[in-house]
Amino acid sequence: MTRTILSVVGARPQFIKAAAVSRAIAATPGLSEVMLHTGQHFDEDMSEIFFRELGIPQPQYRLNINGGLHGEMTGRMLAGIEAVLLKERPAIVLVYGDTNSTLAGALAAAKLHLPIAHVEAGLRSFNRRMPEETNRVLTDHMSTWLFCPTNAAVANLSSEGITAGVLHVGDVMYDAALDASRRARAESHIVERLSLVPGAYALATVHRADNTETPEALTKVLAYLRTEASKRPVVLPLHPRTRAAALRFNLDFDGLMAIPPVSYLNMAQLLENCDSVFTDSGGLQKEAYFHRKPCVTLRTDTEWVETVDAGWNRLWTSEAPSASRIDIPEYGEGDAAKRIATVLVEALI
Repeated sequence: MTRTILSVVGARPQFIKAAAVSRAIAATPGLSEVMLHTGQHFDEDMSEIFFRELGIPQPQYRLNINGGLHGEMTGRMLAGIEAVLLKERPAIVLVYGDTNSTLAGALAAAKLHLPIAHVEAGLRSFNRRMPEETNRVLTDHMSTWLFCPTNAAVANLSSEGITAGVLHVGDVMYDAALDASRRARAESHIVERLSLVPGAYALATVHRADNTETPEALTKVLAYLRTEASKRPVVLPLHPRTRAAALRFNLDFDGLMAIPPVSYLNMAQLLENCDSVFTDSGGLQKEAYFHRKPCVTLRTDTEWVETVDAGWNRLWTSEAPSASRIDIPEYGEGDAAKRIATVLVEALI
């Protein structure tokens, strides 16, 4: 008998993770998938291009919910997801990461007593000012299966009293990055199109609320990036939130190579050819490591502590690490998605 998994996605990082896991589910006898897209990221550059490029099945449900305050958005998503769950009655609800879509999906499932699988469970920045931290903590405490990318994530859950259903499977982002890098070498021409010299530019992204919600915060980040840009070009694909904040605060991106958001394959190609990364994104910190690029995290904390311990990453408020850098084996060997699908199908037999 085939059992249905309903996957909830809504934001760029979730599309990337879903590309790997959806392929694994499709290749596992006994499982089928229904995908729901909340609409948290909704425009062409932040949503649709990922489905096309990464071969993700088109969502059977689209809620088109975006904008507004966190509580309002999450509440609207909760109601929309609940209606779909009542209709589909899936065996498992699968959620990814730490967005409002993640929390809404988990809450809707928990209220209907449906088991929850959380991909990328156990991460902690220990900064409750971050909405993402609240989302991930609450989701973990509701989940039946907690698929952890690192040993630190397992330890975090244990310290909160969560041990049942916790599995260290590796990082599905690594699965996706391996596939994207291979394809990007053949299909992406963004480095040439932007007239960049491989190894002679940096890549930056900015989107977190802490860096965009006040003019002082965004001014500080842009000043830091301009200092780096005095050494070599800094390419800055602009998140819609960051562009809107700059307009609202009457700030500009002078001195930086600000470009529209890029597809995942183009980002993989930019990563492969840059000399370093500056970001407040959790995902990009890891992707920098996957490409063995040094990273500076534009935050006062990080959930990916092993990248700091291994010498590949540092917080912009801390001293530069020593030149010694080591590999991080706990991210796995590119088979995390297959391991997740195997656990789920065995649980449903």
